[in-house]
Amino acid sequence: MEFPPDDLELLLQDRECTTLEPPLPEEDTFDPRVRDALAVYTDDWLIIQRKYQRYSTTHTPHNSERQRERQRGLVKQTFELDEAAATDRQDDQDDAKRRSVSLDDTPRGSWASSIFDLKNSSPDALLPSVLERTAAEDMDRRNAEARLQGRHSDLLGLFPPPDEDEAVERCSVPEVPKEHCGQRIMVKCLSLKFEIEIEPIFGTLALYDVKEKKKISEDFHFDLNSDQMKGLLRLHTPHTAISTLARSAIFSITYPSADIFLVIKLEKVLQQGDIGESCEPYMVMKESDSSKVTHKEKLEKLRLQAETSCSRLGRYRMPFAWTAIHLVNIVSSVGGLERSDPDSDSERKGHGTWNERKKKGFERMSVGEDMCNFATFRPATLTVTNFFKQEGDRLSDEDLYKFLADMRRPSSVLRRLRPVTAQLKIDISPAPDSPHYCLSPELLHVKPYPDLRVRPTKEVLEFPARYVYSPHTTYRNLLYIYPQSLNFSSRQGSVRNIAVKVQFMAGEDPSLAMPVIFGKSSCAEFFTETYSPVIYHDKSPEFYEEVKMKIPANLTDNHHLLFTFYHISCQPKQNTPLETPVGYTWIPLMQHGRLRTGSFSLPVSVEKPPPSYSVLTPDVQLPGMKWVDNHKQVFNVEVTAASSVHTQDPHLDKFFTLCYVLEEYSFPFRLKDCIISEANVEGELKDSMTGLRGALLDTCVRFLHQLLSKLILLIVHPPVIAGQIVNLGRAAFEAMSLLVNQIHKNLEGNQDQHGRNNLLASYIHYCFHLPTAEPAMPPTGGATPAYELPIQYATLSRATARPSTLHLARSKSISNSNPDLASTPTSPDEEVQRIIASKGIDRSHSWVNSAYAPGGSRAVLRRNPNFTCELKQASDRGCNRMSAFVDSATFCSAPTRQIAKKLLHEELALQWVVSTSTVREAALQQAWFFFQLMTKSMSHHLFLSSRIDLPRRQRFPDRFVDDIAALVGAISADVAGRYHKDLELVERLNSSLAFFLNDLLSLMDRGFVFNLIRSYYKQIANKFHTAQNPSSLTALRMDFTRIVCSHEHYVTLNLPCSTLSPPASPSPSTSSTTSQGSAFSSMHQDQGVASMFELSVPFRQQHFLSGLLLTELSLILEPDGEGVFFLHKKAISAVHSLMCSHDADPRYTDPQVRAHIAQLYLPLIPIVMDTLPQLHDFTDASQARGRHAPAMQDDGDPDNGTISQSVAMAIAGSPLPHAKSPNFTMPTVAGRQCSSLSAECSRTLLVSFLWVLKNADAALLESWVSDLSVLQINKLLDLLHLSVSCFEYKGKKALERINSLTFKKSQDMKARLEEAILGTIGARQEMVRRCRERSPYGNENVRWRKNVTHWRQNTDRVDKTKAETEQESVVDGNLATEASLVVLDTLEIIVKTVLVSELKESVLGGVLRVLLHSMAGSQSALFLQHCFTTQRGLVFKFPEMLFEEDTELCADLCLRLLRHCSSSVGSVRSQASASLYLLMRQNFEIGNNFARVKMQVTMSLSSLVGTSQNFNEEHLRRSLKTILTYAEEDLELRDSPFPEQVQDLVFNLHMILTDTVKMKEHQQDPEMLIDLMYRIAKGYQNSPDLRLTWLQNMAGKHSERGNHAEAAHCLVHSAALVAEYLNMLEDCRYLPIGCVTFQHISSNVLEESAVSDDILSPEEEGICAGKYFSELGLVGLLEQAATSFHMASMYEAINEVYKILLPVHEANRDFKKLATVHGKLQDTFNKIYNQSSGWERMFGTYFRVGFYGCRFGDLDEQEFVYKEPSITKLAEISYRLEEFYAERFGDDVVEIIKDSNHVDKNKLDPNKAYLQITYVEPFFDTYELKERITYFDKNYNLRTFMYCTPFTLDGRAHGDLHEQYKRKSILTTSHAFPYIKTRINVIHKEEIILVPMEVAIEDMQKKTQELAFATHQEPADAKMLQMVLQGSVGTTVNQGPLEVAQVFLSDIPDDPKLYRHHNKLRLCFKDFTKRCEDALRKNKTLIGPDQKEYHKEMERNYNKLKESLGPLITRKIPQLYRTLPAAGLQSATQRNSFSRSSLRRGDC
Repeated sequence: MEFPPDDLELLLQDRECTTLEPPLPEEDTFDPRVRDALAVYTDDWLIIQRKYQRYSTTHTPHNSERQRERQRGLVKQTFELDEAAATDRQDDQDDAKRRSVSLDDTPRGSWASSIFDLKNSSPDALLPSVLERTAAEDMDRRNAEARLQGRHSDLLGLFPPPDEDEAVERCSVPEVPKEHCGQRIMVKCLSLKFEIEIEPIFGTLALYDVKEKKKISEDFHFDLNSDQMKGLLRLHTPHTAISTLARSAIFSITYPSADIFLVIKLEKVLQQGDIGESCEPYMVMKESDSSKVTHKEKLEKLRLQAETSCSRLGRYRMPFAWTAIHLVNIVSSVGGLERSDPDSDSERKGHGTWNERKKKGFERMSVGEDMCNFATFRPATLTVTNFFKQEGDRLSDEDLYKFLADMRRPSSVLRRLRPVTAQLKIDISPAPDSPHYCLSPELLHVKPYPDLRVRPTKEVLEFPARYVYSPHTTYRNLLYIYPQSLNFSSRQGSVRNIAVKVQFMAGEDPSLAMPVIFGKSSCAEFFTETYSPVIYHDKSPEFYEEVKMKIPANLTDNHHLLFTFYHISCQPKQNTPLETPVGYTWIPLMQHGRLRTGSFSLPVSVEKPPPSYSVLTPDVQLPGMKWVDNHKQVFNVEVTAASSVHTQDPHLDKFFTLCYVLEEYSFPFRLKDCIISEANVEGELKDSMTGLRGALLDTCVRFLHQLLSKLILLIVHPPVIAGQIVNLGRAAFEAMSLLVNQIHKNLEGNQDQHGRNNLLASYIHYCFHLPTAEPAMPPTGGATPAYELPIQYATLSRATARPSTLHLARSKSISNSNPDLASTPTSPDEEVQRIIASKGIDRSHSWVNSAYAPGGSRAVLRRNPNFTCELKQASDRGCNRMSAFVDSATFCSAPTRQIAKKLLHEELALQWVVSTSTVREAALQQAWFFFQLMTKSMSHHLFLSSRIDLPRRQRFPDRFVDDIAALVGAISADVAGRYHKDLELVERLNSSLAFFLNDLLSLMDRGFVFNLIRSYYKQIANKFHTAQNPSSLTALRMDFTRIVCSHEHYVTLNLPCSTLSPPASPSPSTSSTTSQGSAFSSMHQDQGVASMFELSVPFRQQHFLSGLLLTELSLILEPDGEGVFFLHKKAISAVHSLMCSHDADPRYTDPQVRAHIAQLYLPLIPIVMDTLPQLHDFTDASQARGRHAPAMQDDGDPDNGTISQSVAMAIAGSPLPHAKSPNFTMPTVAGRQCSSLSAECSRTLLVSFLWVLKNADAALLESWVSDLSVLQINKLLDLLHLSVSCFEYKGKKALERINSLTFKKSQDMKARLEEAILGTIGARQEMVRRCRERSPYGNENVRWRKNVTHWRQNTDRVDKTKAETEQESVVDGNLATEASLVVLDTLEIIVKTVLVSELKESVLGGVLRVLLHSMAGSQSALFLQHCFTTQRGLVFKFPEMLFEEDTELCADLCLRLLRHCSSSVGSVRSQASASLYLLMRQNFEIGNNFARVKMQVTMSLSSLVGTSQNFNEEHLRRSLKTILTYAEEDLELRDSPFPEQVQDLVFNLHMILTDTVKMKEHQQDPEMLIDLMYRIAKGYQNSPDLRLTWLQNMAGKHSERGNHAEAAHCLVHSAALVAEYLNMLEDCRYLPIGCVTFQHISSNVLEESAVSDDILSPEEEGICAGKYFSELGLVGLLEQAATSFHMASMYEAINEVYKILLPVHEANRDFKKLATVHGKLQDTFNKIYNQSSGWERMFGTYFRVGFYGCRFGDLDEQEFVYKEPSITKLAEISYRLEEFYAERFGDDVVEIIKDSNHVDKNKLDPNKAYLQITYVEPFFDTYELKERITYFDKNYNLRTFMYCTPFTLDGRAHGDLHEQYKRKSILTTSHAFPYIKTRINVIHKEEIILVPMEVAIEDMQKKTQELAFATHQEPADAKMLQMVLQGSVGTTVNQGPLEVAQVFLSDIPDDPKLYRHHNKLRLCFKDFTKRCEDALRKNKTLIGPDQKEYHKEMERNYNKLKESLGPLITRKIPQLYRTLPAAGLQSATQRNSFSRSSLRRGDC
């Protein structure tokens, strides 16, 4: 854990050369410009790296890839959850076979049979040492050893990796600088055929961008002629170089667009006649005519002509034809690569990366451009058939662009031209990654080049359409000459066929023409001259020729281009030479040290130029020379260079030239118009530096490496002019800052997430090194050159690649033999002393007073109050101050010069500190650049000066250290001061500073760097009070801390091995535990341990960084702190990420080392303990464990089909997990505070907490726990409890179901967005950060990710393969196991401390609770094995805890053990059976009776059966058998009554089991299941505890299904049961008197009346022992009932419940509760009041269901009323039941009887199952309706229901009015609804039959009611009214009122029985007409003018109706009016029979 001595390493990495031959110039000696350029292009990369940095998260992130690597080879843990899921599938198949429907297959009481079953079954394996008795210590030791076996060493390797978004410290290594390359396409020319073959044809390809009007590639020349044709030119090309035979070319395109054309031009040998004439044969003659004689003759003639032309004029060409291919058509028409393409991947990777990565930053692509992706398209082979002939007067590029633009138009002019027909076949495809046999544009062989004899492919140089910002990295020096036009129209004589000869001359002698012109096709490689194509008879021709040259590196003033113009005579004439020179002109190439390029318009001389012409330009009128056209400019030519030596930028050129003038000391020097002398060189140089900002950025970037190296050289070796050292540091620093800033601003897209430009970063990382050679001095006299130093550090550059004569290699080397070269000189010579004295430097008055200097007596940085004024003084001084010295060792005899040498980092620090205004701002903007430069400079300096081995304090001089301190102080102040103004800059600055300090930790004294960090902290802290937005300051500080802490020696820096205070004994942890005489040894000692666990001063001093980090965390987590969500995540993620790196670090695998590391994090434990209330409550979410909550919680989840576990726990009278109110929210326990940490943060925080517990030294933890108060220990236990829930294994199924990541991410994004909106973090900066964040998988850099959330989700939600899910569940299982084991270890530690001190007994309950909670979850077999041993140990040590004090714990333990006894995993069953047996034994031994355990176990089994769905009775049987076996084997107790009691218990349990098997069979049928539970509960009438258990089981079931009313009733029944027993125990005035009190809530409750005393006495041990049999329990049950009623909207019932509760609270004077209750009542009554109509509350819909057929078993011929959720349609319930039974019996078996008539059993098919389902309505007698006023009354306590069936006497359902009868059936149920179940048997049925006239009366009454309702409705509803009216008075109404009247009232009935009905109907009609009139009147008031007509129509209809009805209504039956009194009486009785017809829905 020490700092390694070899921490830094210096690597010289060979620069990769892409070509076989190094690209170097051919000369041996170079001028300084070339020498420097070559040094930049050939030096090896010098990389200084920290050897161990790969262990920090900076370079190796913890991503999922790495995590998966670490998770290989995990052991799969066995979980019952997974086992059960696997067996479930099996069971489903078996189940179908053995389903029985009947409940009574096996009678309940067959004891004999079940005992027989049990005795014959086989037990599980017995555990060997269970029955032995061992001492507690031995047992503990054994258990502890066992727990350590096979543990997983790195906990965090199992946890998801830290979120990459938070990893601010991530830095990728910059890319190696390499030449820029666009998207590359390969073009292969396959063949060229014409109709006739008579002469050789030559082709050229080039790319043109029409939109930019630019040629974007050089020419590629190809020759597809047959050998015969080539033979015609053999005279002219005796030698052919293989490089000129290329037929395929690779083009690079940086800016793909839809405007790019591939232009193909063809030329032929010059012949007599213009282009048109020579094209004619090609256009006229067809190959198809070849058989004709005339054709043959013509052809022969042409061939002869061609032959003569070739032999005579073979070296000249003429233009012939051209065509173009629009590239976008090829790329898009062929379509992008389909995914299925076999090569797609490899091609995709191609060279597209440039476009994706860098392009976006330069210029946004327009939409169209997305189409043009040249990196990936399907290769295409084209045949081009149409060529256009060249027009002699339209050959220029301008004309070409017009033609190309025209080609894109559909009505192209070109189409009308007559084409030259030919067939050119070419192949276009994306270029492969590294093609074989490739030549670079300089004709070097590009690797790989396996065989030099193969025909090559040429890389064609690109001329990008727009700027490309990419530095040169190789030597390139090419010149391109484009002759454009010539005007000889005024020239006399025969000058018509003009050829231009171009030569590159090294001097004026003709022999000095250099062979540097590249050959074209099928010729030599290089020529000394070349000719342009000739245009026949044209005195002012245009040219399109491109001449490419490879120019020499050293250019002098004599190098020039010579153009000679010839007239070519095409016809051989006597005495006429072939070529006649007709003019000359030239271009001197170098002027004032600059290469001349650009467009030139030149005069042409008629005669040969005179001697020494080459130094002048032709513009100078030389005496005695004759010029064409009077010295007018008649020749236009363009010269461009592709050079990495010549910048071609005036500003850069001036700067470089001046540097070289100084280096060579060549004064005076002429530069343009001024002469540079020693006097003005300094000023000029400074001007030229300032001038650099005027240079083109593109050029600056291309020469970036030279430029920066030069500026650095000027700082390090300031030039000495006339013996004076010129200090250029400031100017150079300024130039550098501005340059760097410029690059950043313009290349936004080329940055990493910290805003660092990749070009600059890679320069520093690879190219930059301190100049290791002294500046060379021109040798004078005979002195030895300054290079001849002894060389020891010559590895810096490779001399091999260069000629041996080159001194370059050495000039870059350094001498280590001279110790003074790099360290402060011992005796600077007098001159230097004089300079220093004169400039008055006073070092003592430096930045920080020396006492405060880092090594000083008071080494804490303090700021002077007069800081600003001091800054000013210092800046004044700083300009004069020199950290330079003049080297006294002068090597040569030039007495006038010294060599000054400074150290870059010192100079940079100084310049930065004293810089002001714009320069300081520029430097701040890109602080990272200067910081990294300084860091590398410092490291390199340490290597060069061999100081790397010195102690850190002595490595750097004090003044530098002071400067650094000042710099860091100033920048910290900037961060603190400007964060609200310019958050983006400050973020960058902050991280740059942090990275710098991180680097300094590897270079400088640790204490000093810590002081710097402290000073940063102070600056931030000072700002905190005044900050407007402190959380963003906190965020900055957090990022800073995280970056600093990501150092690879973080652990070492924190001094993990030192103890905080001098320990009292040599081993602080053990001494305290062993001496138990007093509770602990010395007070001092414990102080020490305590302070290790808190952020005490000694802790923070000792473990500085870890102290900072944890302090940040604890501040951010403070509940009232500003801990906004994103801060929580930041802080927690930082700690997590560090721990991950410790876990993954191979240096820290040893457990002792881990323990030391854990020591750095000990305070995390108390921090997390304090955050407990804010943590996310996983106990709720882990498996919505039966919250008595809406059924939404668990909709279709098959795993939770039954009552959930915690309901069961409640039932079994067990404690509920703390910290969460009991399930049926008991108001007494406060719920957990609203959690303020997200689930993700909480989980991460908890895993970090467990990590510390796992790795910390156990003895240390023990001594710490022993100091904690009971309260603290309880907190710790709560935390462990939460941890168990948090990491509980969710099972494979759950993993398949959810992909939590996606959800989590989108949640986080949402929160981040909210914060951005609320302003806690700059929205822009967040956006910018997002935009720069790379995805973890590569460096795509999407510019603005507006849709970042969707992008995230899509990448994460990749459907996982089966194997991945499998692996995920393995990891999850291991994590759950390891987390639980850590919790178990900690529990053991807590138990140990309890053993020592008696005071702590109270925590044991807590320990056991956590233990039980961990058993409750789904755990692996491995964990359970240890868990059970711990539990047995605990019971063994503290039996009284279970058996004397807390019933609940015992109950809970029994439930847990039983649950595991039914586990499907054998080993778990063995352990659980052993534990259960020992529990009984222990209980027996304490009191010779184990009634308590007996009772608890019985209850537990009942609740288990009701709850656990995957409960397997087979397994439990085996466990019961195992327990029996233990009892038989236990020799000690063989003679006691114990074995017999065990047997009794086991058989009793077995009975319960048998009952429950049946339940299992009805698992899927909810009604049947509830019936069954109901029956079981009934069976326990004599055992109140068990009945209560089953009632609770039912409540849970109902809740789950959303039947809240039924759940409430179960709870009311439970409460009544409890009340009965409490009443038996004591007569308590304020408690209910038993069930009677509850009858207002429901009449059903009376069935809970207590069983008489003789059967049961409540005093007996173990009876009514559950926690509910108490006053508190009763209150709890009633509270829960109220809650359930509330959820069921039955507010009226709540009042009744509270009527029973209030007296209890009043008696207890519990006013808080009373207030709450009254509040709730007020709320309830308000709700009732607001919803008085009742329609807002829907209480349920009722159906009668009849079962017919023996298939239904005991349901056959039973009728039930089913209560369904409100608004259930008949179709829904029919469908549900039909589906359900069809699934059970088969589709074809179940039939629904569609009508509701009587079912005749004999007519049914005995093999089928019939269901009859009818809608029924509650039915009330008239007297009842008086009581039942409100909607609630009419829907509560319902026992009678009615449905109607229409029929006719002949069997049809419906007939005419006079034959329509109706049957009303009234059903009575055994209990009132709502009840504790949702279907109740029908126990009584009566029927009433209505005759047709009665049916009519009912109909008319109904109509009249509707009318009345519509008329009096408030507010009035016109539409409704009109609808009802229309139905009443409309003429067309079939079976309408009129028809009814006509049928029944026209005649007086014959049957006197019907008189009354007749009369009643008549009165009904009377009422009806009256109502119609009212309605019409009302309607009149409601209608608008538009409806008047309609209203009148209705009135007319009404009047008609009234007329027709008149006689019928008025006719009375005389018989009825004879004797009035009797009649009245009769009618009264009669009326009653009608009242039976309820007038609600009668139409079933």
